[in-house]
Amino acid sequence: MNRFRNITLILVLIMITLGALFGVRQMQYSLDRTIEEERLRFTGTVTDAPPAMVFTTVALGSFRGLLADILWLRSESLKGQKNYFEMVQLARWITDLQPNYSGGTVYLAWNLAYNISVTSSDWEDRWYWVNEGIKLIRDKAMVYNPDDPMLYRELSWIYLHKLGNLMDDAHLYYKNQMATQMTNVLGRSLYDLKPLADAPVGKEEFMRLYPEDHPLWQAVREAGYKDYDQLAALFREPVQVALPENLKIRSEYYQALDAHFRAELLRERFKLDPKRMVALDEKYGRMDWRVPESQAIYWAEIGVEKSAANGRVDVNCMRIVTHGLQAAFRSGRVLMIDNDARTFQAVPNLNLADSAYAAFEAAEEEFVASGAGESFRSAKINYLKDAIPLIYIYGNRSKAQEFFEKLQEIDGPQRQRTLDEFVRNHFIEDVRDADVEKATSVVSGLIQRALWELLLGNREVAVYNESMARSIHQLYTQRNRDVRRNQLPEYDQIKYYVINNMLRNLPEAAQRRLIEEIRAQQAEAAGREESGDN
Repeated sequence: MNRFRNITLILVLIMITLGALFGVRQMQYSLDRTIEEERLRFTGTVTDAPPAMVFTTVALGSFRGLLADILWLRSESLKGQKNYFEMVQLARWITDLQPNYSGGTVYLAWNLAYNISVTSSDWEDRWYWVNEGIKLIRDKAMVYNPDDPMLYRELSWIYLHKLGNLMDDAHLYYKNQMATQMTNVLGRSLYDLKPLADAPVGKEEFMRLYPEDHPLWQAVREAGYKDYDQLAALFREPVQVALPENLKIRSEYYQALDAHFRAELLRERFKLDPKRMVALDEKYGRMDWRVPESQAIYWAEIGVEKSAANGRVDVNCMRIVTHGLQAAFRSGRVLMIDNDARTFQAVPNLNLADSAYAAFEAAEEEFVASGAGESFRSAKINYLKDAIPLIYIYGNRSKAQEFFEKLQEIDGPQRQRTLDEFVRNHFIEDVRDADVEKATSVVSGLIQRALWELLLGNREVAVYNESMARSIHQLYTQRNRDVRRNQLPEYDQIKYYVINNMLRNLPEAAQRRLIEEIRAQQAEAAGREESGDN
């Protein structure tokens, strides 16, 4: 009897043991799936941490995840205490401890760029925190996870929404700082990135093209400079990035050095590849890389590529590409920045009109099977309604008519049967509740249209367009006088920058003619004022 009972007990214990092993096995499978899905495997080494931190992580081995959890809790407590600078360091350590956990890094970056930045009333401080969030993803997480589309999606969204949108009172400051920094780095290559894209990458490649015995270095030494390293250091020193002013060498040598150092600085500071930038310009049309929308498109495009390589295009990356193109079309060309760090104005980038429409169409076709195609179709219709008036007032009536006909094909006959009626009605309805970017685009577009008519000798049409521009500026200013982030610059200031921008792009003869017409118009206006005829 005792023997039977012992055998039974042993069998029961064996069954319990097998059941426990089976349960552990299933739990292990579940944990493995979670690890793979959340990319939690540690494959690198801890960097940028104090020796005590490095020693602790090595000693803990697989328990480094526990240490990361402790740092997470510490980070949240510091947030409550508003000890933000220590939070930045903790965020970097957490990223080093769990480098493949993209979701955690994204949360930390968002915390810095959104939650912490708005706690400061000083715009310079806000800009610092937004940049820290950007750098955590761009300079840290992407090094560990170069193929993770989520990182590209979230980084591009910060550029498009936090820097490009109007919700933050400091948005003009962000845009000004970004435009100033990019202008500084791009220099004379601002409107032609090809020399930067063609420049050799890295010191080693440059020295292969221009070895020590090359005439370039002989000329550099004769100018009083030692070698590549000294020039590279001097190039980064001044506030205005440039080669030394007294470096008198042949033009082609100077241009080769300048393009190479600028391309290196672009990759180093902003992680932007000039070759990819040129490729995007060729794909979509010349972009102004000083605005956040262009860089949002840059990173979202990489996210689309990475996700496509994994077998499925990330729909949210594609949304940022399309909406980034729409936003860049609407206000993607810098009109005005100056020494006042809070001054920034942008106007439409008409180069992107067709490519933005094509991007919406391609996205609609790409996601028709998943059901997301319908949302891209709706966005395409809204884009056309937004684009037609802007294209019209900037003087391209034939393109506006082409888009108006496309809108009717897709969305059916409009209440306004002609293009002129559609545009007029749009101004009445849209400017009333427009944001500052759209209002600036409309005002500057009408001014530019007036200048073109003036150049063509159509003074009455020019007066009509400028009168409409003044009326819209006045209406918008009155409606938004209490909303700080939506305040427009003075009308004469916008007109000044539009005139200068237009003159830069006209042949000399046309420049002289336009200046004469403007002076004649000003003289007529002064005469009316003296006579009291308004």
